[in-house]
Amino acid sequence: MESRIITPGPYRATKLWNEVTKYFRAGMPLKKHRIHFKTFGNCFTASEAIDWLHQLLRNNSNFGTEVTRQQTIQLLRKFLKNHVIEDLKGRWGTEDLEDNHNLYRFPSTSPVKTIPNRQPLWKRSSLENVFKEKDNMFKMPHFSKKTPKRHNSLDGQGQQENEEIEMMEEDQGCDESDPRELTQKDIEDIWGNITLNHLQKILALPSLDEVLNPAQINPAHIMYNMTHTSKHGVVFLQDKTDDLPHWVLSAMKCLANWPRNNDLSQPTYPGFEGDVFRTVADYFLNLPGPLLTYEYYELFVNILGLLQPHLERVAIDALQVCCLLLPPPNRRKLQLLMRMISRMSQNVDMPRLHDAMGTRSLMIQTFSRCVLCCAEEVDLDELLATRLVSFLMDHHQEVLQVPCYLQTAVQEHIQYLQRPRVKGQPPGFYFCKQISTQEFEEQKVVMSQVAIMDLLESIVKDKNLSVKDKKKKLKQFQKEYPEIYKSRFPTTESEAKLFGDKPTIKQPMLVLKRPKFRNLRY
Repeated sequence: MESRIITPGPYRATKLWNEVTKYFRAGMPLKKHRIHFKTFGNCFTASEAIDWLHQLLRNNSNFGTEVTRQQTIQLLRKFLKNHVIEDLKGRWGTEDLEDNHNLYRFPSTSPVKTIPNRQPLWKRSSLENVFKEKDNMFKMPHFSKKTPKRHNSLDGQGQQENEEIEMMEEDQGCDESDPRELTQKDIEDIWGNITLNHLQKILALPSLDEVLNPAQINPAHIMYNMTHTSKHGVVFLQDKTDDLPHWVLSAMKCLANWPRNNDLSQPTYPGFEGDVFRTVADYFLNLPGPLLTYEYYELFVNILGLLQPHLERVAIDALQVCCLLLPPPNRRKLQLLMRMISRMSQNVDMPRLHDAMGTRSLMIQTFSRCVLCCAEEVDLDELLATRLVSFLMDHHQEVLQVPCYLQTAVQEHIQYLQRPRVKGQPPGFYFCKQISTQEFEEQKVVMSQVAIMDLLESIVKDKNLSVKDKKKKLKQFQKEYPEIYKSRFPTTESEAKLFGDKPTIKQPMLVLKRPKFRNLRY
């Protein structure tokens, strides 16, 4: 049965639960079963349900192939507890389902959970309320009639980000007074607001209020995570009391570099690596909360909806920004943990640590709950966490690196704010003015045409292109944009003038005398 992608939005976990239960009820084969000399129709055994549901989850793009049989059993236990299924005597409300031949059936009542109609308690009018203050708000400057300054796309890929930063004042008439001095709080707010604006664009949501509580954002964390990193991109902490204990770091280094465990002085023994792994696992499993924090659970669950092949780049960009919101100790622990389990899963010299599963599956099953979970237990927590940790293992180097484009955007905006002001200009920050849809469409057409004309001129004036290559590119351009090409070269003479073409005299064709054939008649 083809799965449907649950797109980002509020209450995504509830929507996923409803989706799975709907498919399960619609597709699970019902048969006749005989037990204790009695025949029961329209039912199924626990083992049959596990087999069918396990295959459904693995083929469902919302969960992926990392779903294990044991997780499927746990989900069926949730089904029994929430009355999605019941035994033949109509009993439910427990989680005592096992992988056996006990019979179950579907109840007549619908198991679909209702999605609340109310908006989240933190619903606000716009993203500007995130860091709203009485006299100090961060906004982008107004657009001007000058040519906008263009920036590169997100990390060199994806759609182009145009942060159009222009001075409102003309060059003449500038006040010679000292530039505006920004406080530490001002700079932190700039970091926070630019980061959230980029995140909103990446997720393509009208507002982040439905998936993120703005009151829980700490812009100081974003600034710290971007500016206090080692040469390998890992956050370093000034307060060492928040760091991993030395013995945990040593154990993680031992496992990541196995069998080159030079950091440990004690001799090894059979099963030593398993004991070291259990030591590290116990530490992370006993942390007071998940590394992605309870506050950001809804945000990361929504990003799970982007983990599709055609949206992989978007998911990486979104996770890259979201991980900047974490407290620096959490981000550091997440970085070191992902590096360790990724290396362990790829290490062919690592001994088998579990009898029933491989190293990669063991890493995911062990650490998924300490990476992502909800403060109030959610039925699909483990499946969602497994999906996310699996993706992080494969892309942790990109996800947990510092996005340079954000640094550039912040630095340029700070430079703009510190430039001298026009005489009589009121103090404070200046924002983009929202324009109408019609104005946007008009500007989009005009700016696109200007950019295309600039492209044509760059081809014409490129001295590094050979005449042959230049003609080839111009021919391609003419095919794609005939109107713009015609406005630049209205006649064939104007085009020929570009290359200095001279009419070539064709050589006369060689006239061959027809051979005379003798008359074959005698």
